[in-house]
Amino acid sequence: MPIAVFSLVALCSLASGQTELAGPLTPEGLMERLPGWKSQVDAYSPDLETVGRLQDVHEAVRVEVFLGTWCPDCRQHVSAWLKLMDMVGNPLITTTYTGIPRARELRHEYIGDKGVERVPTFIVHFRGREIGRIIETPKVSVEADLWSILAPEIGSRRAAT
Repeated sequence: MPIAVFSLVALCSLASGQTELAGPLTPEGLMERLPGWKSQVDAYSPDLETVGRLQDVHEAVRVEVFLGTWCPDCRQHVSAWLKLMDMVGNPLITTTYTGIPRARELRHEYIGDKGVERVPTFIVHFRGREIGRIIETPKVSVEADLWSILAPEIGSRRAAT
């Protein structure tokens, strides 16, 4: 089987016992294949005021998340994102998840020319263009960082924090 096809559906155990998933992922698939992440999701408590602000977003926001299932930062911050999106429940805020391999030489197939160097990388799109990124570790939290990217763009009266 060609490596490109194999890597697209890669599910292989690493020597350390970590699971490496590459290609398109879903929250349900992540929780099913990475049961250890569930405790991180369950333990995260997003800021409720920011959750409310995100619930009130009335225009489409698209977020691309590039992650390594082998990466401790991804386990922490993508788990927080999963909890946040579940709590926000705003159908106008959509997220796609792409697993990338640990081996840097295999990543281009998954990231293309998006300039993703570190994981996780959250790329926020609004009105058809990229408006910001959360790279590796949020400055404050995933919800606060997302809001700080969105607020100037949406012009909401609730933008002030």
